[in-house]
Amino acid sequence: MLDAAFFHRWMTTVTALVDREAERLTELDSAIGDADHGSNLRRGFTAVSAALEKEPQQTPGAVLALAGRQLISTVGGASGPLYGTLLRRTGKALGDAPAVTADELAQALGTGVAAVAQLGGARAGDKTMLDALLPAVDALGTSFAAGREAALAGAEATVPLQARKGRASYLGERSIGHQDPGAASAALLMAALADTEDTAGGAA
Repeated sequence: MLDAAFFHRWMTTVTALVDREAERLTELDSAIGDADHGSNLRRGFTAVSAALEKEPQQTPGAVLALAGRQLISTVGGASGPLYGTLLRRTGKALGDAPAVTADELAQALGTGVAAVAQLGGARAGDKTMLDALLPAVDALGTSFAAGREAALAGAEATVPLQARKGRASYLGERSIGHQDPGAASAALLMAALADTEDTAGGAA
């Protein structure tokens, strides 16, 4: 079972990964976006970790809801609303349970990803974070490690795509040949989940 402490560690691990990879994310964003994706997410997840330290939450759903609120309030551009919606909707789907199974988390993440798709009006193949999140959620039923690998592969697969949503879509064919920064950061979110499970010695 995955309790609130596990989810807190997940968010802390995301914060560390984003901090480490912020320059790479910004470099990716400089090619097809506003060159601020890494710095924005670093600020947002740093705020998430600080808020969870200040206000420890007692359920998995509450941890993600607080994280989502922090991202929406501290991250500029599209990233804040998109990641905030992902975590808030996932948290809402988990409800008030004191602990959840890996399967329950996978199902809740599916709800969160669907909310992101609705908010951004994007779908698979549009060269967005969904290209990492959708295959990751499908693979989570196997294991968190499988979700990590699927997200990474999905992010890599955005390189040859032409962007159809977001800032990158304005570039048309010039967006081809660049990895989508949102997909890259989504892969970090899933990598952090698998890393947290590894550190915990297994889950659910």
